Amino acid sequence: MNSRRNFLQKSLLGVAAVTIVDMPSMAGVLVEKAEIKNEPFKLGIAGYSFVNFNLDQSLEMMKKVDVHYLCIKDFHLPYNSSAEQIAAFHAKLKQYDVTGYGVGPIYTKTKEEIDKAFDYAKRVGVDLIIGIPNHEDLPYVAEKAKEYNIRFAIHNHGPEDKLYPNASVIYDLIKDLDPRVGICFDMGHNKRDGHDSVADLQKYAKRIFDMHLKNVTAATKDGKTCELGRGVIDIPAYVKMLRKIKYTGSCSLEYEKDMKDPLAGIAESVGYFKGVCDGTR
Repeated sequence: MNSRRNFLQKSLLGVAAVTIVDMPSMAGVLVEKAEIKNEPFKLGIAGYSFVNFNLDQSLEMMKKVDVHYLCIKDFHLPYNSSAEQIAAFHAKLKQYDVTGYGVGPIYTKTKEEIDKAFDYAKRVGVDLIIGIPNHEDLPYVAEKAKEYNIRFAIHNHGPEDKLYPNASVIYDLIKDLDPRVGICFDMGHNKRDGHDSVADLQKYAKRIFDMHLKNVTAATKDGKTCELGRGVIDIPAYVKMLRKIKYTGSCSLEYEKDMKDPLAGIAESVGYFKGVCDGTR
């Protein structure tokens, strides 16, 4: 685990970002100093982080932490949304300078539900689905990914997940399928399942389309999500690996601690990540 001294050194910008919560008038000044520059990857937020908040509240939080990419969850844009509702949703995001780059995670149990997931992504206008299909449906997922030319990234959920506990399991199942089927790499759950998330990022780089940026308190089933700089994953090493593999997708913070009052933790995590990016060049 990063030492407290190391954490403080590398998350100075995170401390500034946390201050945003209590000093909104300073937000523009503080966040401007924390912008990621000259990186091939983007910083986003996974929509599930905002499960207890409506869209406006979620976008206000994104504005405060200066993050501009969102993976869309159905509680903000339902699967049965009309074309008019989808247009209004995107217009709302544009007001906050936010881009919805993908949808999900979407759980599917049948081929019909897979069909609906691809239709939903097409109507929303994104080229990425984060999904959790059954193993036996993976060939069908590959067919639909090719048909729609929409990438499908399978999410790993740690030791409790009987289908996809880690990235290795996903890769072994998809390696011979259409290359549009890949991985949404949840680095925290991967670590909780006893795997080295920095090494796995490199090992499966070509099939990682998206990732859930998070840290955890322990590399065991009992590990809990925590602020990004306070866990057992070496974030500076992870950022260096992102550059090494030339990752160009989104690193979407999925913050699952204090989910009814997450802004301070999100701000600290975003600030820490931006600070590490700036400090490891």
